[in-house]
Amino acid sequence: MAEPLRIALAGLGTVGIGVIELLETNRSTIERRAGRELQIVAINARDRSRDRGIDLSPYIWVDDMQAMAERGDVDVVLELVGGSDGPALTLARAALDAGKGFVTANKAMIAHHGLALAEQAALRGVPLKFEAAVAGGIPVVKGLREGAAANRIERIYGILNGTCNYILSEMERTGADFGDMLRAAQEKGYAEADPTFDIEGVDAAHKLAILAGIGFGARVDFDHVAATGIGEVRAADITQAESLGYVIRLVGIASLDRSEKRPTLLQRVRPCLVGRGHPLAAVAGPTNAVVAEGNFVGRLLFQGAGAGAGPTASAVVADLIDIARGDSGAPFSVPVEQLEQLAPADPGNRIGRDYIRFTVNDRPGVLAEITAAMRDAEVSIESLIQRGRDHEGGEVLVAMVTHEGPERCVAKALDLLDGSPSLTAPPLVMPILKD
Repeated sequence: MAEPLRIALAGLGTVGIGVIELLETNRSTIERRAGRELQIVAINARDRSRDRGIDLSPYIWVDDMQAMAERGDVDVVLELVGGSDGPALTLARAALDAGKGFVTANKAMIAHHGLALAEQAALRGVPLKFEAAVAGGIPVVKGLREGAAANRIERIYGILNGTCNYILSEMERTGADFGDMLRAAQEKGYAEADPTFDIEGVDAAHKLAILAGIGFGARVDFDHVAATGIGEVRAADITQAESLGYVIRLVGIASLDRSEKRPTLLQRVRPCLVGRGHPLAAVAGPTNAVVAEGNFVGRLLFQGAGAGAGPTASAVVADLIDIARGDSGAPFSVPVEQLEQLAPADPGNRIGRDYIRFTVNDRPGVLAEITAAMRDAEVSIESLIQRGRDHEGGEVLVAMVTHEGPERCVAKALDLLDGSPSLTAPPLVMPILKD
């Protein structure tokens, strides 16, 4: 058997400890599949004195995390610290510069700096791996980069944040409103004390940017991912969607717009209405699911646990096994110098149907004002529903579903209504996901 693959591990949170436990529990299986032993030789974390529930005495403790990159007894640096910048990024750059392989679960860092790190890895001829950065234990990075490599991918979309999916599916199940379900998610450990990145769609946007880079062979472009979270979704919207045959899910969608001379890339994260017959409609709780559409393979569905110590550790160790085997490959599916610079698509070109909810004063003429704006913007209304008073104060909800049409027409209608005294809150627009 070949010499062990020697690993320096930075970060001893739940995932870091999960990696150690996985390597110990499945040691013989991993060694057979890797063709060599995977051996952690050095570890680092902020708090050396903390009891983490396992024996860490077999490993060398390194107080200076950056020094891991310089150790002569290390082949691969594994970063599980987190954060798009700061110590994690410094470690990544140092490890690659020192000619070490680098493995991370850090989605924010890859979304913001993945291209530069891939260039550095290519220059040094060392592997850069990040399977665990997207969708936890689901092998979607490998699936797109390798399993679907022969296909031209036209669209990638999915449920990329377990916290939001838990909240929305529990709102659907219980009839409770957003605030109540957010608190429940925090109590169960599905949401952080500060859940901003999750509920505002930033976490899902990080993952979507990475998937788009891999699926389309493009330079990662997080800055042009438009993200809208779930904070404005009400229980009434869940109920209305259900009556129409839909569920509401936070969906990240990346697709190529070929209406121009050169393809452009549309990337967005938004709450969407999903038909009950669609595979994503059945994804409930803190689960992730990704759909990729290839021109020969058709629709591929990747589904499973999107977070947690075990699933994320599984993805991390899978990357380490690849490195042990000598399977490196381009981080974003093609050599970094061949990645395309895709311009951001004009969202107004999107052709589709939308659910639009207005919160309005309960007085005569409001419906006429809304429908007039839709008429003037050339938005065709498929159905319109007015609910009774939502709460004390005379406000009512008006919801409509549009016929298929350009998104720019919906945007124009909302511009016409902007500033109207009839509207007591900004309208909520949710696209209807195409099957």
